[in-house]
Amino acid sequence: MNWTELLKAEIQSTYRVTEGLLALVDDDTLGWKPSTGSNWMTTGQLLKHLTQACGAPCRGFVTGDWGLPEGQDINEVKPEEDLPPAEKLPTVESVAEARQLLREDQRVAREMLAASGEGRLAHETAPAPWDPTEMVLGHRLLQMVDHLKQHKGQLFYYLKLQGKPVDTHNLW
Repeated sequence: MNWTELLKAEIQSTYRVTEGLLALVDDDTLGWKPSTGSNWMTTGQLLKHLTQACGAPCRGFVTGDWGLPEGQDINEVKPEEDLPPAEKLPTVESVAEARQLLREDQRVAREMLAASGEGRLAHETAPAPWDPTEMVLGHRLLQMVDHLKQHKGQLFYYLKLQGKPVDTHNLW
């Protein structure tokens, strides 16, 4: 298996589809969230999360830079700080901001893939702060693309629930 080619293709297609879904979001729906259940992100919070779902954690795995304040260790972050309730999550102010942040996240994901090299992707183990299971770096980066895919699917259903005319073509 060639991790580099697999990840390059997955990054390209996942960000392309996510950008297409973002184009269907209206600024006036950023405060919307599902009306039943609990702990839902608003659309704006979901967009913000999408823009941090892949590239930023790829940087953490590849460089060790998890974006924490100086002197804070990723292994010392408490679960409630790492996964706060939805109402405490940051949001975007506009769809334009989300689109710009998503492009930046994609740039970071591509840079981290290029910086890794096939040897590291295939052979270097990369434990996650939330999962110490031994796994090669390539698999961890693929998990981060899958993280973005998961939330892309969430945005698809948010749009569907908002009455937007989305179908399978928008998801793939």
